[in-house]
Amino acid sequence: MKTNALAKPTKKLAERPITDEVEAVVATLKRCGKKSVREGMARFAIPSERAFGIAMGDLRKYAKRLGRNHELATGLWETEWYEARLLAAFVDEPERVSPAQMDGWCKDFDNWAICDTVCFHLFDRTPHAWRKIAPWSRRQDEFVKRAAFALLWALTAHDKQAGDDRFAEGLRLVEQAAGDERNFVKKAVNMALRAIGKRNAALHAAAVAVAQRLAESPQAAARWVGKDALRELKSPAVARRLAGRGRTGSVERSGDRPQQGRV
Repeated sequence: MKTNALAKPTKKLAERPITDEVEAVVATLKRCGKKSVREGMARFAIPSERAFGIAMGDLRKYAKRLGRNHELATGLWETEWYEARLLAAFVDEPERVSPAQMDGWCKDFDNWAICDTVCFHLFDRTPHAWRKIAPWSRRQDEFVKRAAFALLWALTAHDKQAGDDRFAEGLRLVEQAAGDERNFVKKAVNMALRAIGKRNAALHAAAVAVAQRLAESPQAAARWVGKDALRELKSPAVARRLAGRGRTGSVERSGDRPQQGRV
């Protein structure tokens, strides 16, 4: 992949208008795009019609060079380019993200990768994150509903201060949504259930109980969510992890982060 343009130092944003900065970033992305990357996106169910073809690792390095800037993030999002929207998640300032912005961006989600990246790298760091889960979980839009559970999944991994009551409420939402047969919804519901069950021993017991009820559901999607979650939650690896967590008090693990290709 051509990374030279992404590796070049960028001008300080104060040196030029934000519209010029957005145009410059998009031009850089276009120059660095690669056809093979675009073609590979289809394997992960990511549309490539509005993509340049840049690997996630290169985008994250570029985001670090750009630095945090709310106005830049807003401008990048409005371009509707796939990589520009990923960059927006990495460069926006969580404390400046409003509830209205969260709703607006959520409505724009058109694939799982954008949805999960924004939830895991921006939305879960805002002060409004917990308040968005329940209303989004009741929406019928596929990627808005997925966002509810991607955000719950993200908070399970990243919010070290949240009490168990919040995750217990999350389990209730999981159980309510588990019958949704749409692939991108049911997989996010499943991942949220598994993540909550790996947070601590008490939530593990509660998550296993939910998974067992779902595994016996007359609904095919709910049965899949429950049975798949039980396979992991009852595994020796999770038992060892919870035992270790009890000793260290840690609630975060890199393996809980979404990876490119995890649909």
